[in-house]
Amino acid sequence: MTRGAPIPETITLHVAFRVVKRGGRKEMHMPEAATQPRRTDSTLVKALARAFRWKRMLESGEFANVAELAEREGIAPSYMTRVLRVTLLAPDIVEAILDRKQGPEVTLARLQEPFPLIWAEQRGRFG
Repeated sequence: MTRGAPIPETITLHVAFRVVKRGGRKEMHMPEAATQPRRTDSTLVKALARAFRWKRMLESGEFANVAELAEREGIAPSYMTRVLRVTLLAPDIVEAILDRKQGPEVTLARLQEPFPLIWAEQRGRFG
């Protein structure tokens, strides 16, 4: 067998994609029609974990208020209150995030914006 002669059972696939640099690393972006496996949004999962931890610390009386807790954590109180807001999400939306089944519209940035407190309305907004 020579290098120039293709093997009859060989199939050649051409896949359209582009490489995008993001945050110092390269990502492969597939065409819109291609299905892509979902990756865990580690930023969103970390924010959920932190928010529920902070909520537990506030409810237990370990800290008197958000300002006190934010000072201990070394972050701005306004940021903490925006992250704490995710504890008001419907349980099935939280579960979907942890199971990597949330829609592309569910991002930490979108969850830090005001959203409805009624779970049915949240499901309509975040899928």
